Amino acid sequence: MNIVSFIIPKTKESTLIYQQDKGPFFYEKLHQHEEIQICQILRGEGTLVIGDSISPYKKGDVIVIGSFLPHVFKSDVEASNVSKMRSLFFTKDSFGSGFFDLEVSQELRSFFQKSSYGFKLIASTSNASKLFSKIHKAKKLQQFVLFLNLMKILSSAKHQRLSSFVYDKKYSPTEGKRMTDVLEYTFENYDKEVSLESVAQVAAMTKNSFCKYFKKVTNKTYFEFLKEIRVEHACKLIRKHKDIRIFDVAYLCGFKNISNFNKQFKTITMLRPSDFKKLI
Repeated sequence: MNIVSFIIPKTKESTLIYQQDKGPFFYEKLHQHEEIQICQILRGEGTLVIGDSISPYKKGDVIVIGSFLPHVFKSDVEASNVSKMRSLFFTKDSFGSGFFDLEVSQELRSFFQKSSYGFKLIASTSNASKLFSKIHKAKKLQQFVLFLNLMKILSSAKHQRLSSFVYDKKYSPTEGKRMTDVLEYTFENYDKEVSLESVAQVAAMTKNSFCKYFKKVTNKTYFEFLKEIRVEHACKLIRKHKDIRIFDVAYLCGFKNISNFNKQFKTITMLRPSDFKKLI
């Protein structure tokens, strides 16, 4: 299996592909595919790395991942021993090269611009989820009709953009293996001291080459990415353990001192850890 250019299984006649995944975790390798993916999280939670962003996902979320947008769902197996997701896969040309350029499809055009960055619904989620439930039970023609209704919701409903820039390239298997190794190393060691030498060694590159490569691929430095991983885990700890001390959260997430933790947390979330805790 190609680690990055993931191939969605389909027959020659397939245009709209419906898939349901269930297991202890989702596919754990950083990957991309030509098809746009619309997914509904039925069970499980964790961290979604998509493009150059890191964000949590949970049961009930409806997420759109654009064509060739690199992503990986890092399931939190401690929170749930089963992860379950429904997905629809399609390309802009799945129904004919000009289908979405027709006047009748005009309402849906904004969807493709938004999908290139990836986005998560923050309104009309229940309506989208109901359509997913119907698609799960429907036959091919009815699936297509329901899919168009879902596209209409996704085109106009309030949403949160995920990645900050558009990916316009296909990664080679070598690049995919390298980035997957770096991500896995980071998720396994974010709570410890991480040196540039150690992560460059994981990538099998010199320090200077790795810094340039990571910046080019993700649009941010490695240590900016590491801080975002640490802050995301800090948010998760505060959500799960309401009585936990902010000092302990900082220590458990790899920050050496509380003042730096407070500064980085506010830079990324726009809130101080104590204010975030009060909101939770």
